[in-house]
Amino acid sequence: MCRIFGHFDALATPHELRSVAAAQRHGGPDAQTHAYGAGWALGNNRLAIMDLDGGDQPYTLGEDIVVVFNGEIYNHDELRQKLSARGHTFRDTCDGSVIPALYAEYGAAFPEYLDGMYSVAVVDLRGEPTLYLATDEVGMKPLYYHWDAARRHLYFASELPALLSFRNVGATPAEAGLDAYLATKTPFGEQTMFEGVKVLPPAATVRVTRAGGMHVTIRPTTGARAPHCAEREAAEHVRSLLRTEVHRLTEADVPVSAITSGGLDSSLVTVLAAEKVRDLHSFNIAYTGTWPSDERAFAREVAERAGTTHHQVEIDPATFPSLLADVVWHLGQPNADPITLSTYALFGAVRDAGFKVAITGDAADELFGGYDRLKKAMDAPFGTDWVPDYVEALAAVPRNLRESLYSSEYLGFVTANGSAAEEITERLRASTADRMTTLTEFEIGERLPAYHLRRVDHLSMSASVEVRLPFCQPSVVRYARSLKADLKIDGTRRKKVLYAAADGLLPDSVLNRPKQPFTLPITAMLQPGQALFDHARDLLAEDRLRRGGKLNPRKVEELFRVQAESPDDRASLAIWSLMVHELWLDQFCSPAGTVAGSVPGVTV
Repeated sequence: MCRIFGHFDALATPHELRSVAAAQRHGGPDAQTHAYGAGWALGNNRLAIMDLDGGDQPYTLGEDIVVVFNGEIYNHDELRQKLSARGHTFRDTCDGSVIPALYAEYGAAFPEYLDGMYSVAVVDLRGEPTLYLATDEVGMKPLYYHWDAARRHLYFASELPALLSFRNVGATPAEAGLDAYLATKTPFGEQTMFEGVKVLPPAATVRVTRAGGMHVTIRPTTGARAPHCAEREAAEHVRSLLRTEVHRLTEADVPVSAITSGGLDSSLVTVLAAEKVRDLHSFNIAYTGTWPSDERAFAREVAERAGTTHHQVEIDPATFPSLLADVVWHLGQPNADPITLSTYALFGAVRDAGFKVAITGDAADELFGGYDRLKKAMDAPFGTDWVPDYVEALAAVPRNLRESLYSSEYLGFVTANGSAAEEITERLRASTADRMTTLTEFEIGERLPAYHLRRVDHLSMSASVEVRLPFCQPSVVRYARSLKADLKIDGTRRKKVLYAAADGLLPDSVLNRPKQPFTLPITAMLQPGQALFDHARDLLAEDRLRRGGKLNPRKVEELFRVQAESPDDRASLAIWSLMVHELWLDQFCSPAGTVAGSVPGVTV
């Protein structure tokens, strides 16, 4: 696992390359290397997981093929055998070292042979210099880029703060960013909160040449109709797939741990991992004091069932204001889910305990229909327009409320240019697929990488921890995509086939418990007298909002009054979301030392 960066047909000094590497060193503290030539550079920050004494990057083949790689290739042994039979030799057994030979054999089609999570950059100096970039099928390893079409300059990096360290990449807030963020909790698709900065979509292959410019191709994904129509057969197949992938993903040259929230998904992964890993360590996070939705008892039951060495991580809510700035910086752009703070603290504890790899249950809800919004959309009568309610459920702040919070000038801009919610609504309505297929493809292809996987990647790697995601493995994703709707959601049941797959493996208390989100109880924490409430008041002070020009200070003040008098989830998430956005502006868009950046307890 690593961080990568580089440029093509552009300019950057060695100092810039070192600065970019330094900005994401936390994701690869074991080695920092780069190579460069006329108009190109590739760099790498290494987190050593496989072949600890090998794995030096950039990887090369002769003098003409240079590669940097972020991720894990799980079929590298199989690829190495096939490539060895074709005459290639390898200097080590690190997973990424197969990529130069794979590219030499298959050219731009090389990603089709990779099984894993990855972002890859290849410079081919044979003939016309060419850069190839590739991302995995689900988007587990993000790659951000800035493309200057006029000059045909490309800059890229695994993290936004690193990309912004190139002097020719500006940190200008996107005008539509605030509305997109509040409508979907973080920008979806290829957009980011910065003008001129995008993120590659899943399953992307990019070709860049000096003469031809930049071309992005999306590789097709497969998912033919599953042969299993009966719940029992489908459940057995899901269990078999997950067991195979979990066992395979526990292979590493460093100890592997498990994240155990106490819900179905992470608990199932923990139990399956414990079948393969002797003395598996599991981790759960909770908060000092008594708060709603505490899951530690469920996680402890799962740990006892699996026989893990269990770590109960506990953090004090009083420390949250000091943690938030770091969380926002590592993410590079706002994410409105309060789970970000918990995730950041949890992976810090995992690394402090001596682990560089953690296996998690992320993505099961998207694949198998675990969210309330999916069930409500499927329950809507045939012929009715289910899309608006579904899109509204994606929002951090409901449409009527967020538009009331905008200044008249910004509301005019949104009205004239269209909102992110309207754009998503139109695309969903235009789908010709059945309802479940439409929902599944949107959840997996749009929301999962943008909202979920980038958060997990950036906040785990902030602590130098590699997260492995069995539910994101191609075999599981393709099967889930192909399942009939009634095997996911049926009557009052969600994730129907996944619950059936877990039957007998997990305690009944976990299988039968009501679903609750793994998140921070902000409605309880954002109340007068709590550290978070006071911090939010400072960040959303009237003079700051007036300078920003996009929010109506009077309406924001009303949010605080409602939350103080009668706390509810709607007001608290709105306050949280606006607070995170202000912190992001401070971190990236306000010059140090300006009034906009002067927030007590925050180092900008």
